[in-house]
Amino acid sequence: MAESLSIEIAYALPHRQELVHLALPPGSTVQQAIEASGLMQKYADIDLKRNKVGIYGKLTRLDAPLRDRDRVEIYRPLLADPKEVRKKRADEGKVMKKGGGGAEE
Repeated sequence: MAESLSIEIAYALPHRQELVHLALPPGSTVQQAIEASGLMQKYADIDLKRNKVGIYGKLTRLDAPLRDRDRVEIYRPLLADPKEVRKKRADEGKVMKKGGGGAEE
């Protein structure tokens, strides 16, 4: 068994991504890795009660044990609901088509 786990913590900001590489003892959890990364002190908007977390794009719990070479990801809340955005875009498209502009007969 490895003496330590090589873990990467990722936090994506609107214009860049923050990556932290850590060596943690075997048996460490997602929450322990995030706390050890220092990202919570650097970014006040990270709240583990509110932010979702995952390992390689798959949602996970804070108490999930880590494996060597895991990439822990801290997700920011969505600014807009994707379903509402698609619905609004579809409704706007219908309004534009009703005018009949551009269609030659």
